[in-house]
Amino acid sequence: MSEAKQGRKVGRRSFLKGLGSVTAGAAVMAGGVPAVHAAEDNTIRLALLGCGGRGSGAVGNALRTRDQGPIRLFAAADVQETALERALGTLSRQFKDEVDVPAERRFVGFDAYKKAIDLLRPGDVAMCTTRAYIRPLHVEYAVAKGINVFMEKPFASDPGGLHRMLRAAEESEKKGLKVAAGLQCRHSPARAALIDKINSGELGELQYVRANRLTGRRWMGDQGEKSNDLMAQLQFGKIPLLWVGSGHMVDNLIHQIDECCWLMDAWPVACHAMGGREVGSTDRGQNIDTYSMEYTFPDGRKAFCGFRRAQGGHTEFATFVHGSKRAGQFSGNIHAATVHIFKDQRIANDNIVWSPTPDAHSPWDYQWIDFIDAIRNDKPFNQAKRAVYADYTSLMGRAAAHYNRVVTWDEVLQSQFKFCDYLDDLNYDSPPPVLADAEGFFPAPHAGKWKEL
Repeated sequence: MSEAKQGRKVGRRSFLKGLGSVTAGAAVMAGGVPAVHAAEDNTIRLALLGCGGRGSGAVGNALRTRDQGPIRLFAAADVQETALERALGTLSRQFKDEVDVPAERRFVGFDAYKKAIDLLRPGDVAMCTTRAYIRPLHVEYAVAKGINVFMEKPFASDPGGLHRMLRAAEESEKKGLKVAAGLQCRHSPARAALIDKINSGELGELQYVRANRLTGRRWMGDQGEKSNDLMAQLQFGKIPLLWVGSGHMVDNLIHQIDECCWLMDAWPVACHAMGGREVGSTDRGQNIDTYSMEYTFPDGRKAFCGFRRAQGGHTEFATFVHGSKRAGQFSGNIHAATVHIFKDQRIANDNIVWSPTPDAHSPWDYQWIDFIDAIRNDKPFNQAKRAVYADYTSLMGRAAAHYNRVVTWDEVLQSQFKFCDYLDDLNYDSPPPVLADAEGFFPAPHAGKWKEL
């Protein structure tokens, strides 16, 4: 069976399999310390690969599981020493008893991730939280060493990178490793409760899903002499440059795209999309301002996903599901578990007929509760392949909007396109894979001339 067909055949049992650990995780928070871990001293050691805000935040979520058993940040790596030192300084003040990263376990450089991972033991965790462009290399190496992985989203910037991630995912399954992926909303008990209601027919037949993240304007200005410097691009290009971080739509909307697939219990077969820039745009980056995507699933049902940045526009950050009887809300602002069922199709606070027990923790904390519980008690826990398919779905929508045409699931899975084909050899003197023109403008998607598949 092809990868594409395997991706479409995932059933609800597989989609919901990971949710069973939510209750167990909540019980752990309530009390009781699991007794087992592969290491003799029962301490889970973390290696932080990528010391930006996202990585530091994940460390905080991880260390807050200390009630389950001893856990500490043991090593750190980054391509910039200033980022590494700043992150460790902040984390040491917040978690002085759990951060133990002396100078000899602080590594800087493009190969620093290997040195940090090499210090870990079976049962420990490599935290892959860099920009998306390099994540496949880090995950590959950790899996090859037999180390558990936490990997942030997005999981690669292009289909070529996701091919590497898919191979690493399959290898991690063979080795029985635990892999957590940064799609934390899957760990929300409130969302799981709504899924149960949908399965029991409370909303009638599920007809369509819609998810929007509509925000204010974020244009990138002229970066001057920094524009065509590799290290500078890695800093300012997280959102504006597609090769670095996958672009703002994927970086932000992948959570809700994944929610749509969760609700539909399938991966889409095709996506038709439209997009464009605001009139008068002076954005030097590669993003367009509006992405309007229509995903079609195997049975013909649709998910409508929108991402937009505009000056003074309507803002929205939510996922809704519509059944033949009534509608529901699945997600809210900043991924809050804003979960309701409405009396009919009208979305309004005065029309709510059911809401679940509110989540006791943030989805980020729930994710680490479940992940660490699985490591300590050797429970099945591997989200790698599902996460890669969610990213393929997001890249399908990005390409459809940039190409202004229908893009199929098979097309994106079969693509070997890479924005940068020398990732394994990157160093401080490498040329950047994309260049700005004399006025600081980077090449932007132009239907008929653009390539990302």
